[in-house]
Amino acid sequence: MNTCEEKKKLLLEMIAYATVDGQLNKKGYDFLFLIANELHFEKGGFIDLLSQELPPMPENIKLGRIKQFYRLILFFQNDGVLYKQDPELIGHIAISMGLDLDATKVLLKKIKNAPNSTISDEMLWSIFQNDLDY
Repeated sequence: MNTCEEKKKLLLEMIAYATVDGQLNKKGYDFLFLIANELHFEKGGFIDLLSQELPPMPENIKLGRIKQFYRLILFFQNDGVLYKQDPELIGHIAISMGLDLDATKVLLKKIKNAPNSTISDEMLWSIFQNDLDY
């Protein structure tokens, strides 16, 4: 990395990826702080970055995360049964992946109502963008 601006941009993107629901957990903070040190940021400079507006996550990254989550849900239901504890576990996973819990519930409902069909990328994107009226 040649310039300070490139390093700053990289670190801001990493902060955006590690931030879930506006929060950066301690492990994420510690990891990013180590990276900031490797990029020769002072502690004060790193803390200033945390207070800046984060760049939006590129849509293709978001869609990739949503698609991986969808595959995980399908894996949970590979035997055709969604056990009593599965929706709660799926909700925790969605939150840890930075996905909207309400959209997750909509997705689970769609899968339950049509267990033998697949959901297109466009539909997945719509569900998690809250574009559709449910």
